Amino acid sequence: MRVENLTLTNFNNREYQVHTYVLEPNPELVEQKRPLAIVVPGGSFNHLSKREGEPVALAFNNQGFNSVVMEYNLVQDPGKIYPDAGLDVLSTVKYFRDHADEYQLDKDKILTVGFSAGGHVVSVANNMALNKNYQTKYDFDKTDVLPNKTILGYPLIDIKKIGFPIPEDQKAKMPVEEDILDSALGVTRETPDTFIFQAWDDPVVLIGNSIEYIGALNKNKVSAEAHLFNHGYHGFSLARHNVETKGQDWQDNPHAAHWFNLAMEWLKSEWGELCEA
Repeated sequence: MRVENLTLTNFNNREYQVHTYVLEPNPELVEQKRPLAIVVPGGSFNHLSKREGEPVALAFNNQGFNSVVMEYNLVQDPGKIYPDAGLDVLSTVKYFRDHADEYQLDKDKILTVGFSAGGHVVSVANNMALNKNYQTKYDFDKTDVLPNKTILGYPLIDIKKIGFPIPEDQKAKMPVEEDILDSALGVTRETPDTFIFQAWDDPVVLIGNSIEYIGALNKNKVSAEAHLFNHGYHGFSLARHNVETKGQDWQDNPHAAHWFNLAMEWLKSEWGELCEA
């Protein structure tokens, strides 16, 4: 496996980090080009969850994907979170489309995967990609930066729909634009087909986030699949024992863990058989 720590520059000239997990080429395979999963962890905008980063990237590797884990700016970093966090995603999509041959990628099978706050970043990025004002200001073409599919795991959609108050020292870092505060407002017919999963009893990112976003996708006739599990709370990642935090045994949840195989079935129904690992 080719593991790299890359420093990229986004459309706003901000540097950020991307970590690659690229499978070695296998000349015996019929299909040489692989889909790419761009994994964007959550972490309440004040850290990046390791449980939603490398373990998820490796799970996609096991399904024949090449994958990367993308970092984005947080509340303790210079400047506001947006627009840079969204531009980080768009710049990452463009970088790997431009270097598809180098990384043995199918540039028409690029998937963004966002968890919790990372789900907000990913969904906002999709909106930015399709917004002519951002296209003009940051000089990008939507065909270069828009992913082909998106997976949202217990995603923050509307920053106002969280189960706790935003700390006072972080409020100044939060966006004020309505279509960034609530990414459901920016959904259009061109928004990538989307797979969503969340637990009904999530006390952190309230279930209304997913429900609102599903409604926006439906209103705009965007193809989608959604799974709302009865129990799971928040931040369960792959919901397997090997990504369980000490003292939080509820994170080992075989029922909620089905989301990953369901997502693979969804992708195969959309893209056909994926490249073998």
